[in-house]
Amino acid sequence: MSDRKPLEIPVWPQYGDEERQGLIRALEQGQWWRMGGSEVATFEREFAEFHGAEYALAVTNGTHALELALQILGIGPGTEVIVPAFTFISSSQAAQRLGAVAVPVDVDPETYCLDPAATEAAITERTRAIMPVHMAGHFPDMDALEKISTAHGIPLIQDAAHGQGGRWQDRGYGDLGSVAAFSFQNGKLMTAGEGGLVLFPDRELYEEAFLRHSCGRPATDRQYLHRTSGSNFRMNEFSAAVLRAQLKRYPEQLATREERAPLLSSLLAEIPGVVPQKHDPRVTSHPHYMAMFRVPGLSEERRNALVDELVAAGLPAFIAFRAIYRSDGFWETGAPEETVEQIAARCPNSEAINNDAIWLHHRTLLASEEQIHRIAETVADVVSSSLASA
Repeated sequence: MSDRKPLEIPVWPQYGDEERQGLIRALEQGQWWRMGGSEVATFEREFAEFHGAEYALAVTNGTHALELALQILGIGPGTEVIVPAFTFISSSQAAQRLGAVAVPVDVDPETYCLDPAATEAAITERTRAIMPVHMAGHFPDMDALEKISTAHGIPLIQDAAHGQGGRWQDRGYGDLGSVAAFSFQNGKLMTAGEGGLVLFPDRELYEEAFLRHSCGRPATDRQYLHRTSGSNFRMNEFSAAVLRAQLKRYPEQLATREERAPLLSSLLAEIPGVVPQKHDPRVTSHPHYMAMFRVPGLSEERRNALVDELVAAGLPAFIAFRAIYRSDGFWETGAPEETVEQIAARCPNSEAINNDAIWLHHRTLLASEEQIHRIAETVADVVSSSLASA
């Protein structure tokens, strides 16, 4: 492996004259916040149209997007929110910061997304929302979750931080009928360093969210008549200008990842000991946020060492998220009345993924086909060597 040329993997974030022109446009309009400028409102319209939605609200970051969406769905003290046990901790903390209890539920072993049967089993009289997470851009079984939502009268809130451009059975987020929250943090598929957005299925939810994201103040208010409580979650004009440029180049990047991801997955599947994340065939547009795979049987410590070896070989590799119940922050407030061991026992898939999952940054999926083969060869060499020495 040391005799090979360095891997040629595209850089991230990607930017160009479009972002530069957007920043200058925002600067020279003379109004740098959304109430006076036009970049945020225009980005909201463009992003909503891209996803087949009517109502979009841009906010400061993806965590705030989740928190705001949960708040307008009535989440607060005395309520419970079902979240995947395997996800980034913002999914649970958004509910916990509102005073709710986050209930971790196991995930599907192939897609790493919320398991519908485990979800239904976790519903109680206090459950007020179900939060499916589009892990690495993969969709959970939305048909099954929508049936559960309808049967129990419990709304879905999609954590689509990884999901820009996704479609389920050719239905965009605007056609799925539930709130969806997005992130534009530095590593995401579209980025302005930070940023978030919420898509809403109806105007009433959107209007309440607008008030609450702007300290309870209507857009046209000149008398400081704050109609609700709230906070300042407003996106600034410079971030929106960058995101408008990111959105314009997004379809081409999405098409490239759609082409490269099946190739990389098939190559990884040929490596002894490696099991790539799978996606539901009902997904008709897959964002491919990361290329995830497992090496089943590895301990967490050995997996972490393997990631270090992949990085040393030139790959942008990372350990997967820690199961949320295995972070101290989860237990500070709004945790269920269970122990770590009790949650782990009912979440065996999340527990296993916690220990042995790895992901490669999505910029690998923008590489050439030749480089995709070389990426897979590098993974094969490192995994083979690692397993031989284990």
